[in-house]
Amino acid sequence: MSQKSYFPKGFLWGGAIAANQAEGAWNLDGKGMSVADVAMYKPSLDVKDYVSQWHVSPEQIEEAMKSNDTRQFPKRRGVDFYHRYKEDLALFSELGLKSLRISIAWTRLYPQGTETTPNQAGIDFYQKLFKEMRRLKIEPIVTLSHYEMPLYLVNHYDGWVSRELVTLFVRYAKTCFENFGKYVKYWLTFNEIDSVFRHPFTTVGVVEEKYQSKEEAEAAIYQALHHQFVASSLATKYAHEMIPGAQVGCMLTRTLAYPLTANPEDVLLAQRHNRDNYFYSDVQVFGEYPLFMKAYLKEKNIQIKKIEGDDAILKQYTVDFVSFSYYMSMIKSVNEESMEKVGGNLITSVKNPFLATSEWGWQVDPVGLRIALIDLYDRYRLPLFVVENGIGSFDTLENGSIHDSYRIDYFSKHFEQINLACKEGVEMLGYTSWGCMDIVSASTSQMSKRYGFIYVDADDWGNGTYDRFKKDSFYWYQKVIETNGAEL
Repeated sequence: MSQKSYFPKGFLWGGAIAANQAEGAWNLDGKGMSVADVAMYKPSLDVKDYVSQWHVSPEQIEEAMKSNDTRQFPKRRGVDFYHRYKEDLALFSELGLKSLRISIAWTRLYPQGTETTPNQAGIDFYQKLFKEMRRLKIEPIVTLSHYEMPLYLVNHYDGWVSRELVTLFVRYAKTCFENFGKYVKYWLTFNEIDSVFRHPFTTVGVVEEKYQSKEEAEAAIYQALHHQFVASSLATKYAHEMIPGAQVGCMLTRTLAYPLTANPEDVLLAQRHNRDNYFYSDVQVFGEYPLFMKAYLKEKNIQIKKIEGDDAILKQYTVDFVSFSYYMSMIKSVNEESMEKVGGNLITSVKNPFLATSEWGWQVDPVGLRIALIDLYDRYRLPLFVVENGIGSFDTLENGSIHDSYRIDYFSKHFEQINLACKEGVEMLGYTSWGCMDIVSASTSQMSKRYGFIYVDADDWGNGTYDRFKKDSFYWYQKVIETNGAEL
């Protein structure tokens, strides 16, 4: 399929992975334990039960800390990117990637998070990684915090509820800018910062069982979020000061909601959901809490503890661009209790009869991506970057080949909608598909939930050669990049 390309010249076609899902080597070269290292593979749970899949109890944390097992804790092994990064980058270069979004594992640089000097072995690894990316002309897009905060800060500081984490994170960020700034122009602060209520342990280190009530836990999460907002602004400040030409973005999960009907109550519910979703990027773009959120916090009697200067920091150090993940849309209805539901990586939703559903319960909505792009650009007037998008599927390796026409179909339809958004004037920096090679799933810790253009020979328990194989979609995406989106 050919189309007229409206993708801008220099569009950063790419892929995305995260340290905790790809690197492995969880206890090598001085690395400390992160929250990802206590995430269990739970085969007895329904893969659509994302709440239970993400949850980690105090007992599970304690049990995990005593174990060196990698079978039950798949993010400890990842796909061995730590040792195979040159091989993988060579494949990404052959694929034609212009950019690669990765994250830095905080615990490789500061194993507990509290050290005053960084771990040199961690710095050495990332310097080698970035040098190789630059040699291959792959632009790094680097996330500072992608669901991999030091576990020590959870156990000893109550995570981001503690103000001390602002100081510790800024120290870590400045270390990254000092050592990697010569290689990295584009930075993201916190991955899917809006996920604080979907999985607070993973995002901000809040263990909900430690609080007396849901209300108390909610207040703690908002406090933790405020500290991340301040830390993000300070990281933006130092990136601009320490790296000439640096660009810093926020990162949001775009959880687009539609009203089920024209019933004004349905429309109001969808509007409320979308506005709540925008709250997180509003703070980082506009530099202040929106009035509706101030009203909500007052109604709930939630008092966020600030120190003098916090509001000024948020206002002065705002982001340069807006990045986001987009996987699915959802439906809002006043009558949803009696309606058929679907699962998803975001939230349970009323089923949309006009959309197909993936094997993991996600409703596939390419047009929704175009809607999201237009709405975000109209709201913020900043360049946009789609840094996660893709579909998890079961793939079959047969004689070294993987015929994944379903993945090609998915991306083709989404790229068509991005192209139309560009035609309508949306300013875009680039697109990085989630899991450009197969990695351990964030939510279910599976390998069988595959996203990549490159197959990794490993199963859910870690068995396999870990050899890499190109899927049919590899060659298709290669052509898309070569033609700047004209050939789908």
